[in-house]
Amino acid sequence: MDYSMHGGTVVKIRAFGKGGDALRFGKGEWRNYERGIEKEWLVTNGLGGYASSTIIGVNTRKYHGLLVASLSPPVRRNLMLAKLDERLETPERTYNLATNHTVGGVTEFGFIHLQQVLFNPFPTFISSFGDIALQKQIFMIYGENTTVILYRIHNGASPAVLRLTPLVNCRDFHWTVRRGQISFSCEEIPFGVAVKVIPEIPPLRLVCSAGNFTVREDWFYDMFYIEEQKRGLEDREDHFIPGDFTIQLAPGEEKTITFIATLEDIFTLDGRALLHLENRRMQELVRRAGYRSAFARQLVQAADNFIVYRQSTGAKSIIAGYHWFNDWGRDTMIALPGLTLVTRRYEDARDILVTYARYCKDGLLPNMFTDTGKEPLYNTVDASLWYFWAVWKYLQYTQDHAFIRREIYPVLKEIAHHYIKGTRFNIKVDEDGLLAAGSPELQLTWMDARVDQWVVTPRHGKPVEINALWYNALCILRELASRYGDNFPYQDLLEKHRESFLREFWFEEGGYLYDVVGEQGKDASMRPNQVIALSLPFTIVDAGRGRRVLTRIRQELYATYGLRTLSPGDPRYRGVYSGDRWQRDGAYHQGTVWSWLIGPFVTAWRQVHNYSPTSRLQAARFLAPFQDQLRDHGVGFISEIFDGNEPIIPRGCMAQAWGVAEVLRAYVEDVLEIRPQQV
Repeated sequence: MDYSMHGGTVVKIRAFGKGGDALRFGKGEWRNYERGIEKEWLVTNGLGGYASSTIIGVNTRKYHGLLVASLSPPVRRNLMLAKLDERLETPERTYNLATNHTVGGVTEFGFIHLQQVLFNPFPTFISSFGDIALQKQIFMIYGENTTVILYRIHNGASPAVLRLTPLVNCRDFHWTVRRGQISFSCEEIPFGVAVKVIPEIPPLRLVCSAGNFTVREDWFYDMFYIEEQKRGLEDREDHFIPGDFTIQLAPGEEKTITFIATLEDIFTLDGRALLHLENRRMQELVRRAGYRSAFARQLVQAADNFIVYRQSTGAKSIIAGYHWFNDWGRDTMIALPGLTLVTRRYEDARDILVTYARYCKDGLLPNMFTDTGKEPLYNTVDASLWYFWAVWKYLQYTQDHAFIRREIYPVLKEIAHHYIKGTRFNIKVDEDGLLAAGSPELQLTWMDARVDQWVVTPRHGKPVEINALWYNALCILRELASRYGDNFPYQDLLEKHRESFLREFWFEEGGYLYDVVGEQGKDASMRPNQVIALSLPFTIVDAGRGRRVLTRIRQELYATYGLRTLSPGDPRYRGVYSGDRWQRDGAYHQGTVWSWLIGPFVTAWRQVHNYSPTSRLQAARFLAPFQDQLRDHGVGFISEIFDGNEPIIPRGCMAQAWGVAEVLRAYVEDVLEIRPQQV
């Protein structure tokens, strides 16, 4: 229990994760196959590449693989090595350690030998069979398309052979392939084999520090991906087998073996030295952040996976989520404070702010950078507005006014100018001072699900969070103009906007804010977007109304791991996120719970209750379930979304940037009360 003073009152805050940073799992987590595939692990390389699977080693998604390489960081991600299946052969018995699911069912059950799985921070799998113990640890080399698997074996009383069988592929990670669609060629190299496909993609080098490689070209047929079947997508594929690595083990021998899969030049086969470097890098990130709480340290480690290098801009960016998202402008700005400022990675924050400033066009920040390096997509109204928030948070944490005034302040002025004058996608300040955007066929807010011509959540007009963000942006611009001795020409507009917002958005009968106002009337849908209006540095809504709003939100939208996107009392509510694209996108913002919304909810709760000791205790209660969520779905991460219905099952991306970022930010700022300075 941590004790701290608040206004002369001693407040008891239960510390999260006092038992150390390691996440541990035992056999109860894979008592059967179905339980074993519920949890997934992920390691990344700072380029958008990754290695990932389930904790029992079976690939349930087309996105799983031991080496998913980013060919144009952080995009053009290709599956290169799907799996590495292990068998250990003794004169008395063969132990098959592989677990695989084909169209005929689960064909191999090697997970029964798994004793324990640890994450500290990289996944370690400990197996025991007969009188033999095997441990393997999986990690990637930062800044390289390289996966390392470090084996430590303690052999039993008989001689044995460890056989490693790589399952190779070479395809975009969104696709699947069958035999005959790709032709592979193998070339033996020192310590292993190089597998080639086309000249445009470097050969996959597979090497092992011990034993021999034998070319034995074959195929693994009909691997089945149950998660893709659930999503209504192609759910089976074949993988190429170039041959086997065999390692001889003497009776009682203890041996450390390094296996490497890479698209890079190999400079060492010393896996322990490589692991030491990666552990030291992670320890330095945790040390720099400086938090005692194990929960905070775990989130600092998780945050690192989303900060990536973008080749097309030559700077850092933020991957929105794993496995399938790219870097998005809106997600980047929302996630930036939690991922880079709370973690004290100020240079990365500055790099990202400059990059997006460079690509600002007509007052709009990119919604998404393309895979091909062509002009970014700009179809968002709020990325530019969240940019103001990210800049303000940057100043709170760094007081780096020289940088902001020189590099960023002119861009903020440009954004305001274009939004007032009018820019793309019908984005323009109306006569009442409110900001309007979009049209029936355009989705410009974060609730942007669309299936073909079906706009699932139409929010064109004047959305509540857009206008709250616009007010916040003008206030920030006013504060900076005053500090920098510049003219602020929008004071009358600011006052008009405030008056119009309170008049148009307050729904007295309901005790909350309308979601959208416009020519089509006022949308009284009970949605979480209004919580943003209560959580920003400069808010319009007074504390009294704010408490009424939060009471309704807690009653109808709060759901353990975030906020529902629509009240269950609404006839359009969808409480389960599953099925094909139409079903899933139809539920995405129609009841599905989003984890990132817990951040503004907790911050709003503290603000409207004047940061009272009681509100701090309640903030801790709101965030406490996320300590358990780190052990579910994506181990060590916060999931993107959850069902709106109980038991609030995690869905979508197993690791989401703004989910991790906002849980970390709210925990540090609003529970630990380690807050930045005022600007």
